[in-house]
Amino acid sequence: MNINFTSDLFLWLLLITLPEMVFSQSADFTIQDVKFESQGVTLAGSILTPKKTFAAVVIVHGSDPVKREMEFAKSLAKEGIAVLTYDKRGVGESGGVYVGPSVGTNNIDTTNINLLSHDASAAVNTVRTCLKNKKIPIGLVGFSQAGWIIPIAARKNPQIEFMVLFSCPTITTLEQLRFQFYTNGNNNFWENHTEAEAREHIKNDSDRYQFTATDPKISLNTLSIPGLWLFGEKDIQIPVKLCIEQLNTFKVQGKPFEYTLFSALGHNTSSGDISETVDISIEWIKLKALNIKKSKSYK
Repeated sequence: MNINFTSDLFLWLLLITLPEMVFSQSADFTIQDVKFESQGVTLAGSILTPKKTFAAVVIVHGSDPVKREMEFAKSLAKEGIAVLTYDKRGVGESGGVYVGPSVGTNNIDTTNINLLSHDASAAVNTVRTCLKNKKIPIGLVGFSQAGWIIPIAARKNPQIEFMVLFSCPTITTLEQLRFQFYTNGNNNFWENHTEAEAREHIKNDSDRYQFTATDPKISLNTLSIPGLWLFGEKDIQIPVKLCIEQLNTFKVQGKPFEYTLFSALGHNTSSGDISETVDISIEWIKLKALNIKKSKSYK
């Protein structure tokens, strides 16, 4: 009787002391719901842990009010990549205030970009504590707006050892807005405009909004971790060829930055019906994780 009572009491105490963690199981991975603190608010997410983990990533959002990216996370977890995906600040179960055009506020000013970089860094610290093997490499995977957030987070947090960026800019926030206003949502933009015209507009157009620009090249210049950018040539949100030119400059300087250009794609390079880009990113992560582990073993 005492043994059963003690066991039941232990389980009851465990449940009431861990109310913020919920576990579920699939054939390939477990899912653990977690909450963590960042800059005075509580963020909510899920950690997907494969049976055999060779790398881990935190998913960094684009500009929309996005909840945790479970389907994308599952596609990574099935391939042996542990994932922490969380509801964006002010969205879903996460605290704080969402900032963005859909609610009439500027989500690419320096204050918000830096705040979101703190969130990504806190998520990295959280997933690290949940990994049994502390030597597993951790990286960031993000979309669009994450191109400004990820380099800042990686500069702040030395635990971040690689980065994968889908349709992410290497230009400043103000330059991106000039280009976006120029294309004006026209999917046929590149059929009627030249690269030279787009660059001239980005260089000389007057800014509709006045705020301090975030330049990802400042942070990228300080980083020596591997990075992979995946671009769609028909993108009308960011000027892809200009971004690639800037990456090539970094490569000449010896930065371990790579990119892949998909001629048939636009800004959306990671949706559920596009598998090639995700497959390439998974294989790239596997290779870089192996190289990182090898370099650690020699130290």
